[in-house]
Amino acid sequence: MRAMLSSLRAVAALLAVAAMLLLAGCGGSDEDDAANTASTTTPAAAGPQLGEAVEAIAELPGALKTPPPWPANTDELQQRLRALGLEPLTEEGQLQHTHQHLDILVAGEPVEVPGDLGIGDGFISDLHTHASYPPGIIHVESPAQETFTLGQFFAVWGVPLSADCIGSLCAKGDKQLKAWVNGEPVSGDPTRIVLEDHQQIVLAYGTPAEVPKPVPATYAWPEGL
Repeated sequence: MRAMLSSLRAVAALLAVAAMLLLAGCGGSDEDDAANTASTTTPAAAGPQLGEAVEAIAELPGALKTPPPWPANTDELQQRLRALGLEPLTEEGQLQHTHQHLDILVAGEPVEVPGDLGIGDGFISDLHTHASYPPGIIHVESPAQETFTLGQFFAVWGVPLSADCIGSLCAKGDKQLKAWVNGEPVSGDPTRIVLEDHQQIVLAYGTPAEVPKPVPATYAWPEGL
């Protein structure tokens, strides 16, 4: 009888241990499931990377403090590049090579980004356009891996840009300057937008009724770009 009781106690103890292990295993499974769920959740789309603001573009040599249209404005380009800390290049840089498309709208009407902007007589900027490509395509071609911003492009162009103004047009009443990258609104100073490959950038000045609907979010890139 004593032997039987001992055996029963041993069996009961084993069953208790097994039950505890089973419960612990179930708890671990829930945590693992939660972790797996968290790891497979798609994060919300992030906005563009933002860099340092480019200020006082209007004070640069040859700045175009006028309403559009704005020409390529290369007469004092070399002086602007040196003021920006950008070296005039003798040829296009090859280490960093990306492209962005820029749409500018004023009162609902498109403003052309001119070709050969950033290209002078015998030199070229890291940031430029080509007349041989469709209007609005920004070329970032640099001999070094660096972070370039939309503000630097406008500074090379010599067209003032800030949180409220483009050229001589500044926010007033219901007329505002708005920015989007890949269809997503960008608040604050658009000069801070970091240029990344194949962005679709839109700047629109005007009333809410003059904002394009929908805002262009993509661009049909030419073959090879």
